[in-house]
Amino acid sequence: MAQPRQNITIAAPAFRGLNTQDSPTTLDASFASIADNCVIDQYGRVGSRKGFLALTTDTTLIDGSNGIEVIKEYISPDGNNVIFSAGNNKIFSGTATLTDETPLAYTITANDWKMVNFNDSLYMFQRLHEPLVYSTASGAVQPVSSLGTAVGTPPQANEVLSAYGRLWVADVSADTSTVYWSDLLNGAAWTGGTSGSINLNKVWPNGLDQVVALAAHNDYLIIFGKNAILTYSGATDPSTMQLADTIANVGCVSRDSVQHTGTDLLFLSNEGIRSFSRTIQEKSLPMRDISKNVRNDLLYINTQQINSPLRSVYSPEEAFYLISFSDSQYVYCFDMRTPLEDGSHRATTWSGLTLRSFTRLQDGSVYVGNGNGISQYTGYQDYGSSYTMRYFSNPMNFGDSSRLKLLKEIILTFIGGQGAQVVVNWGYDYTETYTKEIVTIDSGSQVAYYNQSEFNVSESEYSASIIVDRPRTKTTGTGTVVTIGTEATINTNALSLQEVNIQAIIGRII
Repeated sequence: MAQPRQNITIAAPAFRGLNTQDSPTTLDASFASIADNCVIDQYGRVGSRKGFLALTTDTTLIDGSNGIEVIKEYISPDGNNVIFSAGNNKIFSGTATLTDETPLAYTITANDWKMVNFNDSLYMFQRLHEPLVYSTASGAVQPVSSLGTAVGTPPQANEVLSAYGRLWVADVSADTSTVYWSDLLNGAAWTGGTSGSINLNKVWPNGLDQVVALAAHNDYLIIFGKNAILTYSGATDPSTMQLADTIANVGCVSRDSVQHTGTDLLFLSNEGIRSFSRTIQEKSLPMRDISKNVRNDLLYINTQQINSPLRSVYSPEEAFYLISFSDSQYVYCFDMRTPLEDGSHRATTWSGLTLRSFTRLQDGSVYVGNGNGISQYTGYQDYGSSYTMRYFSNPMNFGDSSRLKLLKEIILTFIGGQGAQVVVNWGYDYTETYTKEIVTIDSGSQVAYYNQSEFNVSESEYSASIIVDRPRTKTTGTGTVVTIGTEATINTNALSLQEVNIQAIIGRII
């Protein structure tokens, strides 16, 4: 007797983001096995990320190098903010045109600067380099020691934090376990006044460690070591600050992975992306594993990051935390709106991108740096060209792995993406060789009505400039488990996948 056709609906596919950590046979359809060049949008749909628009029109000063490896916005007291960047062993200002601001007779041998705004100036620190500073008053980048307010010799540190009215620095080549701080409101004074230092060798919980990064959070000074984290209270007066808490066996492996979200600190540990926030009532620092669902893949990619430091950025406007592994041309994107039940966050990936630096501007824009100079995260093209958004489900057994499935039709519901070509993929029994069919999303060139269509023509719905299209794909083949996927060409129009309906016949037990 013929079996009736059944409809299996995947509402909001990839709502929970990627999961490459758990066995695919136990995962529900809200997880994806591939979600590349995607974000999870505000409605919980998997959708295309934005693209990158090159702002720099003349790359002569960075040709033959890795391009722009550091970007920072100088916050000027007169409101005329300036974009500073570093690359090709030079310091630049500007975006469309890069102006070399490197001080005369100053030699730069690396591009791993940490730049911070402090007291109407922009300070720049890097290991084995005398710190630099820029202000509107001086109008030039110059060594800190050349300032009229300079007292003592500033440490040639690799990490700098602007907090509690002073500069805090650490990770000096000859001493990686001491934190130094400047005099109050004077980033050029490192001797006398209220300047000072603290050696941490006697307080690390696991013996000797090295300072990797510094952060300020909820009136605490947070000191990230490679294998432990220290928190000091009373940092507004360093002479009386006290060790408040220690976290053993969890450290930070990258200075530039640390991002402050306003309520949390995110950082890359040797166990993945972590987050901790202070519970005011208990005065404790519980930590959540942000990258739990992609941990092994992320940590493996980090081991391949050999030639360049990784970079990260947090954007409240885009509601994401990005961490870029430029050696692998790979970016992990974590949606920061709401955590999943286990405390992790929805993850997607962006591939084929060499993003060597990030910064978020005061107006909320996200700038990136690479061989193209400085670019902005905006629009839906990568430097004037299209890119491919990919979504693949985990293998699905429709509740019974013992029965044969005969797919008859796949109906996809897309939001936006006018005129985009989408390759629909389907396969059986854990294969990575898929049957493919190309569909084209309606371009919106003619009037369409909801729920009306001719045979083999997509149903479409229009609302102002937003298009909803439901292309149908006739399918073939049989198997006990089914994987489906889409590969969409993104070119100027955003695209989201709203729903997947799979019509199939559930056959005999095999």
